Amino acid sequence: MPRPVHFEVHAQDLDRAQKFYESVLDWQFQVWGDGAYRLITTGPDDRPGINGGMVARRGAGGNDDTPVIAWVCTVAVDDVDAYVAKALANGGSEALPKMAVPGVGWLAYAKDTEGNIFGLMQNDPSAA
Repeated sequence: MPRPVHFEVHAQDLDRAQKFYESVLDWQFQVWGDGAYRLITTGPDDRPGINGGMVARRGAGGNDDTPVIAWVCTVAVDDVDAYVAKALANGGSEALPKMAVPGVGWLAYAKDTEGNIFGLMQNDPSAA
């Protein structure tokens, strides 16, 4: 049974958004990769909760061009293509097509029947 393992905040201005979340929620940020992505630590590992990331706002790559304006929770799955297909077969739609997250895995965004976006992540360190 897939479970949430990560969330992402999409932001127009990464520095401004980081300052907001540091000030309001005391979250800690660390640049990952080329600087276009920031890891978010929401609390100590011995307490309930998940950590996340912040990325520059993206437009939807699927059925509509509305940018992502939400926190996106990502669910760990064993086959991202199969789960995208299941979402489509059950009335959902594609929000962002499958993409490689180098060294991590394969990520796709889907929309449920209510238009809510969620991520699907397949672990694959060889993804490039």
